Parts: sequence; structure tokens; C-alpha cells
Amino acid sequence: MFALSLLILGLAAVGLANPHKRFHGITVELSGPKSINTIDDLKLTASVTNAGSEAVKLLKYATILDDKLPTKSFTITKDGSEVAFQGVKIAISLEDLDDSAFTTLGAGESLTVSHEIAALFDFESAGEGTFNIEPSVTFQAVSAEERLAAVTFHQITAIGSKVDVEIFGDLARRQMKQRKRAVDTCTDFSKKSFIDAGYTEAKLLARVASSYVSTHGADSLYQQYFKTTPTSTVISVYNAVANENSSSRTLNCNDPFGACTSGVIAYTVISTTNIYFCSIFFTELPLSSLCTGTPVSSRNIRGETILHELTHAVAGTEDIVYGCSNDIALSASNSVRNADNYSCFAAQVYQNTEC
Repeated sequence: MFALSLLILGLAAVGLANPHKRFHGITVELSGPKSINTIDDLKLTASVTNAGSEAVKLLKYATILDDKLPTKSFTITKDGSEVAFQGVKIAISLEDLDDSAFTTLGAGESLTVSHEIAALFDFESAGEGTFNIEPSVTFQAVSAEERLAAVTFHQITAIGSKVDVEIFGDLARRQMKQRKRAVDTCTDFSKKSFIDAGYTEAKLLARVASSYVSTHGADSLYQQYFKTTPTSTVISVYNAVANENSSSRTLNCNDPFGACTSGVIAYTVISTTNIYFCSIFFTELPLSSLCTGTPVSSRNIRGETILHELTHAVAGTEDIVYGCSNDIALSASNSVRNADNYSCFAAQVYQNTEC
């Protein structure tokens, strides 16, 4: 799970149909040490079991099944406060996923996955003590027989166990090794121009969305995506993107962390908030395509992708669900935290008001 540095991943996403259908019987059993003297020994084992009557195919990204990328597989708290996560948050492109992104569990079948998480959480700032570790039990699933080309995702919530681990001693922050040396800027002129255009479009999307909410308030479209969230909260996120002016944050076209795997279009290194774009990104469409027939649900607009990444970088958003239809189904507390809600809403506002 952890050959990479501290990252946030971003992928393009398309709509997830029928998000309320559920598969039942998924359980997650977590085990780990009771007491350790160094976070290097914080090694956890998660056993995922399908106790249901039918096979199910589970997306690995951003779940405990992902033993390749440093996704947020756990929530860790100490004395009631959450320990800061420093790893991967993702969105998905159904059209670009292959079978390597999934795990299939037959009826009654179990799978065990091991995790070493020393570099994924800020234990140093939390300090010594007892840490409560809870596995992520939300999965995006499909029927095992479904073809990926026609896949329909369903969100399921499994039953999960927790563990308490005492850590006294070495909590110093860990850094993960890169697969190759990073290059700060894109030297390919055409790709650099493409990124720059997408960046400009992302800030335009943010300004349009902020202005719309300021003018229309919590109208029906706003309530679809953000429910009862105060409009000032959403406006502040869009303004943070629109006014982003960091002189140290870079936009790059290389992949120094080897994170451009199945379906990944971009990722952000959280320790620096630098953003890296994978090959899929350079097939995305300009913002003007929203005015010439491209549906918002396709989520293949380059400015929308960069807006998504920037909300992670400047506002600390999460990736809870993927796809505009699933965004709308979220609760108020989750919708305001979900990066996809901001990108889908902004794209819809742009299409409604600027085309």
C-alpha cells in the first residue's frame, strides 16, 4: 500500500446510477498490536468477508482493499480528536477503470489485506497515548457479473470493528520514498499549455459558482448538492479556489510517485499541495464543451478536474462518493466535505447560466 509519498489522488468521474441499491453482508474485521514503542510497528490487518448470498465486485480505491496506493483506509482518533490524514483521496473515471481496480468476493469468501500506516497520519502532532483506529467501511460495489463498460455502482456500508493501540515512544513524522525524482514543472509545451488553460477554467468555474450562490442563495440546485449547509461555507470554498495564488504550488505533467494507475487522472501531494496530471487528463475537454452537448454527469472537463484537486489543496475536502448522482444523495454533513459536490455543482451552474 505504501511505496508512494504522501498524496491525494484525483480521477475523473462519471455518474453513478441507482446509488441506493445495496448489497448486504459485507463485514470488516480489524486487528493490530495492543501497544507499541514506534509507529513503524503499527501494522494492521483487515479481513473483509462477504457473508451475503451473491458475489460482489468492490472498488479498491480509497478503501481498506487498496494495498497499493496510500488511500484513507482508516479514521484514527486520540482523545476524541481526529489524527490528520496525509495520504490519498480519490475520485474515479468508470470509463478508464480496468479489473485491476476491483476485488471480487464470492458468497462466503474472505480476503485479508495488510496495512502499514506510519507515514499516512500525523502521529507526531497528536502525541503519545491511546489511538482508536476504525476501518473505512464504505464501498462502491457492482454485481460480479457486470461488464465494466456498462458498470453501475452502488454504495454499501459494511459492519466494521475497531482497535485501540497504545503508542509511547517514536512518533516522528515519516516520509515515503518516491519511485523516481520529481520534476517541478512540465517541460512539454503542449501539455503545459493544456494544464494552464484548465487552471484558468477551474478558477472561472469557482468564481461563477461563488457568484451564483451569493445571488441565488440556497435555491433548489444548491439544496440538491449541499442540503442545509450554510451558503457562506460553500462560498468560502469556491472563493479559496478562485483566489488561489500560491507561489510554491506547482502543476506537473510527470508521475514521480507512480500513482497514475487504472483510472487516475491527477493527484495532489498533500505535504506540498503540488498537483500531478496523468495521461487521461490530457484527453479531457475544455470548459466550453459544457455548452456544446457534453453532460455535466460525464465529469470529463479539465477545469472541473483541476477545481476538484484545488478544493483538496486549499480547503481540505474529502472524496466520500464519486459521480454527480451519488453526490446529490449525500447528507448535508457529507456533501459539504465531498470534493465531487463542488465540481459537479460548479459545472451545472456554468452550463445553466453561461451557455
